[in-house]
Amino acid sequence: MTMTFIMSAIVAIVATFLIVPFASKTPEGDFKTKFKMQFGIAMFILVFVITAIVFYVTKIDQNWSQLWLELLVIALIGALLSNGVERKIKGFITLASLVFGVYLLSTPFFNANQKYQSAEMTKKVEIKAFDDTKTPASVPPKFARNKMKKAFSQVPNTSYYELGNLQIQKVNGEYVYIAPVEFSDFFKWMKGKESPGYLMMSATNSSDNPKFVKSPMVYTTSAYLNNNVERHMRLANTKEIFYGDAQLEVNDDGKPYYIRTYGKFISGRNGFDPKGIVMVDAKTGASKTYALKDVPEFIDGAISPEAVSRQNEYFGKYVHGYWNSMFGKKDVKLPSDEGTEANVSPVFDENGIMYYFTDFTSPKKGVDSMLGYSLTNARTGQATYYSGNKDEAYMDSQGAIQIIEKKFIEKKWQASMPIIYNFYGEASWLVPVLDSNGFLQNYSIVSAANPELSVSAATPNEALRQYKTIINRSDNSSLNGSSSNEEKAAKGKVIRVYKEKNNDYTTISFLLDNKENYIVSSETAPLAVYLKEGDQVEVKYVNSNDVFLPVKEITIKGIEEK
Repeated sequence: MTMTFIMSAIVAIVATFLIVPFASKTPEGDFKTKFKMQFGIAMFILVFVITAIVFYVTKIDQNWSQLWLELLVIALIGALLSNGVERKIKGFITLASLVFGVYLLSTPFFNANQKYQSAEMTKKVEIKAFDDTKTPASVPPKFARNKMKKAFSQVPNTSYYELGNLQIQKVNGEYVYIAPVEFSDFFKWMKGKESPGYLMMSATNSSDNPKFVKSPMVYTTSAYLNNNVERHMRLANTKEIFYGDAQLEVNDDGKPYYIRTYGKFISGRNGFDPKGIVMVDAKTGASKTYALKDVPEFIDGAISPEAVSRQNEYFGKYVHGYWNSMFGKKDVKLPSDEGTEANVSPVFDENGIMYYFTDFTSPKKGVDSMLGYSLTNARTGQATYYSGNKDEAYMDSQGAIQIIEKKFIEKKWQASMPIIYNFYGEASWLVPVLDSNGFLQNYSIVSAANPELSVSAATPNEALRQYKTIINRSDNSSLNGSSSNEEKAAKGKVIRVYKEKNNDYTTISFLLDNKENYIVSSETAPLAVYLKEGDQVEVKYVNSNDVFLPVKEITIKGIEEK
């Protein structure tokens, strides 16, 4: 608060000197010395109180550039109340304030190239193939939030609180959703004083039940006065430029912290370039500032999703400057708004590093083809733009959602959180599907280049298994990825068989006496539907690290099949 009071006092002093005239308008003097002193003191107190309240309530940064409009108005009033040299000086200050205001308001027209350069991305063709022995973080936040609400009775004095915003992160090597317990209103905050903790749920296992973690938090986003964590951050960092909401992060010991991204303007007071975070201990209020390179390891989302969304906009919109973004729109691409957080979706790679995913589409209306997609490192802000195979036309996230929802049109199920992956060399959308109540029903995978290649299953790994089967029978796929793409042969006796209907075809999984598991579709081998335990078979399959090896050809002894 001390710096806020000092800033308010300086503003009040400047305002007093500008408004109160020191020279009389007439030789006799309309303003007596005593009256001027009283007027000046009253003006100082009034401006000080108003400025301090504005700074405190709005939580705006306390930089002089923020006050140009107030300076313009005050200087103009002071010039009108003065005469002679004093009027000229205050008139000059008025004109300077006006020129500075014009500069600030015009910067969006001239700093487009700087914005693009600040957001420029490394360019590649395709992302690395997904390791299908892993499970993608594929539980949609809407479903996780619904489950957390059902489990909210675990929270003591439940009527005081409500569920806060979800944040995905990695805790002790597990991908989880974290949601703080927030105050319902001012009176509940007055009674409760502190939040009892947060809820945690797996981001990969939809059957996991949310757990309440007791960890008292005094500073939260729903607290009031100085206990409001964003105000607490502002009072401790009066000059920093924040962008995005404060987010909850917990360390591997379960201790909660709130973080917020700070940075600098591109030019004037326009644009944003992230530089670091402010981190606050949610219990004690201890505040620390870190540059991006020094952010603690347990922080996954140092760059706010709002800042990443803004960077994506700069990259797609200002490739050839401001005016091209408005009229010619050459090479312009628009970031999707299908993300789960500020139009981006957080995902983790195989090394446990969090990225923000966004796909880009054409600014032309009615076009649902994808021009590319980006992954932004959530800790460093470094981004890569993937153009995809130029020989193929990829559909965007909205197109994938439309295709999947048409399959469930009678049930009125909705697709959520589309993320593109490289599954076996095929750019593919993985999309969870929710019912009308927001509960997870299944996972769908659809090829971005070949929409006819699509599957649905109860779990992402089961969907991957089915998808691998249809990719295997597709002539357009080389079955890259975790597979070495080497074709091998084997023969033996069938020990176990499992058959599952998959749309118009049947998926047959079987175990041979060589202890290897295989999978084949009846579309590839129609007579495989007759496969039973005890049959002698010969198979040609694609070698991989998968539990079920995809079969290219199968011969069943006694049945002419190949």
